[in-house]
Amino acid sequence: MFEDQNAKRTELSELGEFGLISHITKNVKITHPETVCGIGDDAAVIDTNGKQMLVTCDILAEGVHFDLTYSPLKHLGYKAAVVNISDIAAMNGTPKQLIVGISVSNRFSVEAIDELYAGILLACERYKVDLVGGDTTSSRSGLFISVTAVGEVEPGNVVYRNTAKENNLICVSGDLGGAYAGLLLLEREKKAFQANPDMQPELDGYDYALERQLKPEARMDIIRDLKAAGVLPTAMIDISDGLASEILHICNDSKTGAVIYEEKLPIDAVVASIAEEFEIVPAIAALNGGEDYELLFTIDMKDYEKIQTIPGITIIGHITEEAAGVNLMSNSGSLITIQAQGWNHYSKNEI
Repeated sequence: MFEDQNAKRTELSELGEFGLISHITKNVKITHPETVCGIGDDAAVIDTNGKQMLVTCDILAEGVHFDLTYSPLKHLGYKAAVVNISDIAAMNGTPKQLIVGISVSNRFSVEAIDELYAGILLACERYKVDLVGGDTTSSRSGLFISVTAVGEVEPGNVVYRNTAKENNLICVSGDLGGAYAGLLLLEREKKAFQANPDMQPELDGYDYALERQLKPEARMDIIRDLKAAGVLPTAMIDISDGLASEILHICNDSKTGAVIYEEKLPIDAVVASIAEEFEIVPAIAALNGGEDYELLFTIDMKDYEKIQTIPGITIIGHITEEAAGVNLMSNSGSLITIQAQGWNHYSKNEI
């Protein structure tokens, strides 16, 4: 009934988020033939007699994933829905339903919960998703939001993260580092407010970066454009923990290496300016910032011309043999080993 005080204790920080997931799931066995893909990708894949269902779940915890000092509840609800819809997009699927659970303390009013759900419902409307259920419970330590997203995809069109091939081109949608730049600004203004509650936040001209942090979008438009162009990615993942972490996921799972070119990283001019303001190399923000929810994917060389017709997609590198490792070719011509330095739960040194 009680913990053995003499038993070996392994700290969560020794494993990190992904090590903990591997540890928890190492003994999980799949017993139903309908379970096409279980733990290990952006969503589970379940056969449903004709189409394949995608299921994914994320938890957002106050003080870990969001700070209500500067996160409006409506924006938070919208973001909670979008981050799950993004996982469905990363599997090349179409989102259909959401299930939302919240754990909330009595410091929140009914009106506050209305604001939260207004954001969730706005996302449902924008992405044509039905809110079909959920749960509510009390909390003694803030707000927790758990969202499960359900989607579907035609058999044969599911895109996994472990299927990249040598010589594939590496592509990314949109631009990178914006969400992290927005977070830097919000944290700076929070500290200034704590020091002087009478101060006014200095956020004029930073709308783009702030929206990237507070109200991201899932790139369902890219999924539709790829389909229209006749391009089926060979591997894909959404960028939640930073480009470096995500390319390592693809390469580790696919047993490949990669080269990404610093000069090819898509970085908005406003984001580059903010990074320099905080004395951060813009490429570092792009590689390690996280929460951009753009799509990182690989394609066959034969689809190069087709990709050129789709706006908002940048080719940033190529897949190599596993022995070559995962590297960044810097603007100076140096080959730098890519390491995951973005958000990692349980790490003692998160970015």
